[in-house]
Amino acid sequence: MRTLTVVTAGLSNPSTTRQIADQIAAATSAAISARGESAQVHVIELRELVNDLGCSLTTGMSSTALDEVKQRISASDGLIVATPVFKASYSGLFKTFFDVLDQDALNGMPTIIAATAGTARHSLVLDHAIRPLLTYMRAFVVPTGVFAATDDFGSDEGAGLDSRVNRAAGELADQMVASASVGGLGGVTAEGQGLRRRTGVDPVENLTPFSALLKGHDGE
Repeated sequence: MRTLTVVTAGLSNPSTTRQIADQIAAATSAAISARGESAQVHVIELRELVNDLGCSLTTGMSSTALDEVKQRISASDGLIVATPVFKASYSGLFKTFFDVLDQDALNGMPTIIAATAGTARHSLVLDHAIRPLLTYMRAFVVPTGVFAATDDFGSDEGAGLDSRVNRAAGELADQMVASASVGGLGGVTAEGQGLRRRTGVDPVENLTPFSALLKGHDGE
């Protein structure tokens, strides 16, 4: 069983951001099933955490709900992130969430990036804003991002959107299935560099084992 977590920063209910995130998640689940595995999907609506995020950012104090989200994400086998576009970039809510994550929370995490906007003129947000952010967090962002403008819903352009969704889903499924022994909380990165994911919730995560401290010492 693979665990897929979806993070959506849509502000309304219902929202096109959540709609596209659900579409990608469904396509990814189908692609994982086609590879002989199964997937459990968890959705995180950031608008439900707005107070927790604001408090964490301004005081450094987390909440029980936010800690649970941090643990769930770092323990996942794959991630889908989706944001509406405001002022030619990701939303402030979306950025705040990643600001409060531990620097090592997403090490080697297979990830699809997605965005929604009123016009296709904002499509460069994927590669000029969202991809650099996730790469900085050391996530493994799949090559195909998914951008959906208003015209992509309920029109002929929707076929092109479906194609992008399915391609991205296939890329994510490949990474999730191939990294069966890699991902998850405490797992090494896909590059095998031994960078473990840390939630920032448990202080024990940052402790160095005594055996590691003594490594290379002969006792003299």
